Amino acid sequence: MDFEFLSPVDASVLEEISNYNVHSLKDKVKIHSLEHGLPDLEGVKIAIVGVRENRLAEDHEDEYLNFNKLRSSFYGLFPGNWHLNIADLGDIVKGESVEDSYFALQTLVLALLKKNIIPLILGGSQDLIYAQYRAYDRYEQMVNIVNIDSRFDLGDADKPITNRSYIGKAVVNEPYNLFNYSNVGYQTYFNSQDEIELMERLFFDAYRLGEVSNNLKVIEPVMRGANIVGLDLGAINAAAIGGNYRSPNGFDGKEICALARYAGISDKVSSMGIYEYHSNYPEAGNMLCAQIIWYFIEGVNYRTNENTKAAKQDFIKYLVPIEDEILVFFKSPISGRWWIEIPFVSNSNNKLKRHTLLPCSQEDYLEACNQVIPERWYKTKRKNEI
Repeated sequence: MDFEFLSPVDASVLEEISNYNVHSLKDKVKIHSLEHGLPDLEGVKIAIVGVRENRLAEDHEDEYLNFNKLRSSFYGLFPGNWHLNIADLGDIVKGESVEDSYFALQTLVLALLKKNIIPLILGGSQDLIYAQYRAYDRYEQMVNIVNIDSRFDLGDADKPITNRSYIGKAVVNEPYNLFNYSNVGYQTYFNSQDEIELMERLFFDAYRLGEVSNNLKVIEPVMRGANIVGLDLGAINAAAIGGNYRSPNGFDGKEICALARYAGISDKVSSMGIYEYHSNYPEAGNMLCAQIIWYFIEGVNYRTNENTKAAKQDFIKYLVPIEDEILVFFKSPISGRWWIEIPFVSNSNNKLKRHTLLPCSQEDYLEACNQVIPERWYKTKRKNEI
C-alpha cells in the first residue's frame, strides 16, 4: 500500500511511548513512522487510522485536530490474549476540501476491505461515516449500519451534509446500498418528532438510552447484523468522557466498552468508526477512548466465524407456526446464539437476493412460541419487499 495522504504517527508520541513497558501495546502494533514508513500489512487483521477532518461539524472549532493523547493512552495498555495482528497507519490529514478527505477515507477503507482487514477509524466529525459507507459501493450488496448516538442524524437530505445530517444522504443518494439503519442510545429530547416518525416509516430500528442501559444484551443481535458500526463519542455522558458539548446523560464507561466488544465480536462487522473526538479531552476521556478501542479489538479476537456456509450447516433448525407464517429459527451449537430466516419471495422485488438469516435472541424464539411475531423480523421482511 502506498497512500500519500497518510501521515505517520507523530514523533512526539513515538518518543513518549518508547519508555512504556515492553509488554504493552506499543510493541505489539505495527506503527507507521517517519523513519520506517508504512508497515507491511501481510497478516494484519485490524488497521487503525485517524482522520483529521471536522470542518462539517455544526459545533466546529478551528482546532488542529490530532489523536496524540489518545494514542499515548492506547499504547500504554496491555494486550489481552490476542491472536491477531494490528497496524496503525497514522492519519489522513485534511484535504484541500472536505470532499478530498472523503475520497481519501473511502479509498483507504475499500483497499483494506479488499485485504480482509478491518478499518478502525478515529474521527473527526461523524459525517465521515458517509465516506466509510460509500467504500462499500463496489461490493454491490446491501449494507447495515449501526450507530451508537444520542441523535438519529437523518437530517434533511436536500441540504448540505453535516455531522448531524448524513444518514439521509445515505438513504437517497445512489447507489442505494443501505438496507437497514439502527440507532443505539437515542435520547428523545435531541430528536424531532419528524425524525422519530421518519425512522418508523423507513422501518429503521431505534433503541432508547434507558432501554439499552437496562439490558445491554438486547443490542448483541443488532451488532451481529451490522456491516458498519459508528460511535459518536457524544453518546457518552459528560462525567465519563469530559470535554465540551457533552450531555450529562449518556452511556457510562462500562456500558460503552461492552457495546464496543459486541461490535468487535460480530462476524459481519467489517469496519468501525469512532467519531466526534476532540483534542482537548482530559486524561480520563482519552483513557476511555483507548479502552473502547481495546474492547473492540478484544471482541474481534474472539469471533467464532459463524457467518460462513460451513458453520451454518451445523445450526439447529426450529419451525414455529404463527398466524399465516412459519417462522424458521436457527441456533448455533457452538455459541448458543440465534437467528431467524427472512424469506425470499420469488415473485417480489426483493432487496435481499436470497434467504437471509437475521440475528435474534432466544427471547425472540420464546416469544414466537407464544405467538408474538418479533418486531425486527417484521421490519426486515417489510424492508425487503418494498
